[in-house]
Amino acid sequence: MGVSGSGKTTVGRLLADELSWEFLEADEFHPPANIAKMRRGEPLDDADRDPWLTAMAKALDERARAGRNAVLACSALKHAYRRRLRVAPEVRFVYLKGTFEEIEERLGDRRGHFFSPDLLESQFEALEEPRDALIVDISKPPATIVGEITRELGIDRH
Repeated sequence: MGVSGSGKTTVGRLLADELSWEFLEADEFHPPANIAKMRRGEPLDDADRDPWLTAMAKALDERARAGRNAVLACSALKHAYRRRLRVAPEVRFVYLKGTFEEIEERLGDRRGHFFSPDLLESQFEALEEPRDALIVDISKPPATIVGEITRELGIDRH
């Protein structure tokens, strides 16, 4: 979890590959209206996020019931959002934490993503830092972050 540009997709894919788990990208759960709104530089509100959170929680619940592991790259900025995504006791959160300046620079370098860098400020305003997550500094290389996650969460690397 973390704001846009914190490395959720990069780290999430690497982690899923390392563990041979399924990777889920939260952006793929947004309805078209949300994507259009973000492309226009308009922040989403809780009503916009409701169907998105419902779809992700359903996907996580289906996998948990089937005994399948997955990594979900998702902003999950608020405590209420994380509560909705914690569909099973095994769900763990990793907060990819960085400064506004670090992430703003990353977003300036990113191409081909619908998220407008102008929305970064609104994400930091909405962010409720987690008290129940592993917090990882994003200034480290992605492979180092993956190693830290597996070690700190005690996940067996096959």
